Amino acid sequence: MAISSDNLAGRKVILGLSGGVDSAVAALLLKEQGADVQALHMTNWEDDDGYCTAAADLQDARRVCEQLDIPLHHANFVKHYRERVFQYFLDEYKAGRTPNPDVLCNREIKFGVFRDYAKRLGGEVLATGHYARTRISDGEAQLLKAADGNKDQSYFLHAVSGEALAETVFPLGDLKKTDVRRIARDHGLALHDKKDSTGICFIGERPFREFLSTYIPANPGPMRTLDGKEVGQHHGLVYYTLGQREGLGIGGRQDFGDDPWYVADKDRDGNVLIVVQGEHPKLYSSSLEASQANWIGQVPAKLAGKAELNCNVKIRYRQPDQAGVVTQAGSDKLLVSFKEEQRAVAPGQYAVFYDGNLCLGGAVIDRVLAPPDAVRAAV
Repeated sequence: MAISSDNLAGRKVILGLSGGVDSAVAALLLKEQGADVQALHMTNWEDDDGYCTAAADLQDARRVCEQLDIPLHHANFVKHYRERVFQYFLDEYKAGRTPNPDVLCNREIKFGVFRDYAKRLGGEVLATGHYARTRISDGEAQLLKAADGNKDQSYFLHAVSGEALAETVFPLGDLKKTDVRRIARDHGLALHDKKDSTGICFIGERPFREFLSTYIPANPGPMRTLDGKEVGQHHGLVYYTLGQREGLGIGGRQDFGDDPWYVADKDRDGNVLIVVQGEHPKLYSSSLEASQANWIGQVPAKLAGKAELNCNVKIRYRQPDQAGVVTQAGSDKLLVSFKEEQRAVAPGQYAVFYDGNLCLGGAVIDRVLAPPDAVRAAV
């Protein structure tokens, strides 16, 4: 049964409490609505190298529960996370792609094993501090962008099932981040000025290459231009993503001028990193192929009828909506074409589809289709 956020009085709501200000304010708002709120803090990663904040986050969650007088449960999902999210993360990097583990974490953990655990606690409703909204249309849950466009997290939630969304409320969906911090401050929550977490949760503040090298051995090789000139050495193809500028170490070459260098492609067979200077055409593409589509609810009628779906598309978080056309390209393939060329489309990331504020779903980017193999042909 779909959940309405308008009438939560007396209902048992299990809230995912991270130890940050967003979920703390979500707990406060749910209590003000008269819900029977219980918090569930999950541990997904354990590390003793000083970068993991899991222990500190648990203590912050306890402080919030004490202040708001709500029960706190704690569950350890480290095994599930490693099997369902982290292993996929490593496999994708080994394959030369750039994965987004936050999407999988939402689908497999927060709205997967976490949801199951919440039900065992007797929860009728699941709640999180995500910036997103839901609504019920014809008995089915729909996912919408948050009111705060700068914080909207529908991109990361597009792979969550409609069944899970139907049982979920997002108390912050209609609020701005500034409102959330003000509410926390006005109610004396100790976390009102806690810094937002950024980046991939299990990497934290540590250097990315340092972290990845403990799981995937480095395999250095040459950096070359499109015409085959060697301009440097890379540390291993897995450490780079398309469009990357930082960390290439090529600057200061008098024979190439002062324009910045960017990663344009990877030649995995030759272990060569292909680089270009400036806003080179090879950094741009007009279409992509994607697979493993997840539609929230029914497959859009036009696609089901083998017609074109005109919609907006995001190929990365915080990207403004891009006008695109989606067509079926096989049983599990989508062809996504753009009105304007897109910069640095990265296989392994997600193309997420929108109709205005309504998130339709998304798919994993498999390969860039234009310009067709121009970079590899030049190696």
